[in-house]
Amino acid sequence: MAKAVWNGAVIAEADRFEEVEGNVYFPPGSLRDEHFRDSAHTSVCGWKGTAHYYSVVVDGAVNENAAWVYRDPKPDAAHIKDHVAFWKGVTVER
Repeated sequence: MAKAVWNGAVIAEADRFEEVEGNVYFPPGSLRDEHFRDSAHTSVCGWKGTAHYYSVVVDGAVNENAAWVYRDPKPDAAHIKDHVAFWKGVTVER
């Protein structure tokens, strides 16, 4: 079981997940959608591809670009397609 928490709220929870480079990637459907807002921010990883970001929103507080997802990953990262990982103060418990 993995759980992502920010600002006192559980924002994602999953029995099964992927771990890559020390980051837990939560599968599609494990996020509590009300806490996520699309962001225009992207970044590029040489072996995973282009990451797209979400801002996390809890009780009116916004953590900009605190979650990322690979929607069209490169072949070596295919197992994390559409999975979401966190940073910027989001606590992931296992």
